[in-house]
Amino acid sequence: MLVAWALSLVNPAPLRLRRRGYVRQSGLLHARSRRCRAAWAPHLTRARGAIVAAAEATAKRGSVVVLGSGLLDDVPLDALANLFDRVILVDAVHPWPARLAARRYGNVACVTAEISAGLTGGDLPDICTDADLIVSANLLSQLPIVPIDAYEAKGREAPLRLGTQIVETHLAALDRLAAGTGRICLITDTVQREEDRAGRVTDRLDLIFGVALPPPAEAWDWEIAPFGEIDRRRRLIHRVHAYPDWRAARR
Repeated sequence: MLVAWALSLVNPAPLRLRRRGYVRQSGLLHARSRRCRAAWAPHLTRARGAIVAAAEATAKRGSVVVLGSGLLDDVPLDALANLFDRVILVDAVHPWPARLAARRYGNVACVTAEISAGLTGGDLPDICTDADLIVSANLLSQLPIVPIDAYEAKGREAPLRLGTQIVETHLAALDRLAAGTGRICLITDTVQREEDRAGRVTDRLDLIFGVALPPPAEAWDWEIAPFGEIDRRRRLIHRVHAYPDWRAARR
């Protein structure tokens, strides 16, 4: 928690996004990713591979937009910078390690924006419409977190279908973008299961709030919290779906 608190102080972000909890959320994720580096490695390798596959299958390579770029752990930045004329990283918070990594490339830019479910606000509509490849990188299940937390922070329950509506709206926005000329790559965790040391599933959580997804091109498990991270007798595993070509998956 001390590391997460320190990161929340030093990571730059507009005050309005800081007040909404995005910097705190980024700090918590950053700290956990470092603690769980070994457990996360297989997932990150698979995610980067799916993005590279989508990039290499994209015929026109003027620009690529990565939504939810965050720490860049799951983003193959070197490959994207080599394949595309322009790489645009979009997130509410760009931690310092990600900013420094982006500065190594002359064709990589960071755009700070609150990524709403409908991809509205700021420069996002133009950026997304003109892109040859759009990547939604482990973002879909994260979108409801801050809005739902905002209700809970005020001692109120979030509207019953808020999470579902946010997920559905993001997917609908990707569908609209897929109807254009660009390619859409979607990577998302879908279900969280809690396991004990005997391998028994003790709890399940639907991370996309009941929204049905088509069969994925790839799927794998992500050990997001190994034994000892939240409890020495329990671990959390997320099921991840990857769609290097979202348009084809929706047919």
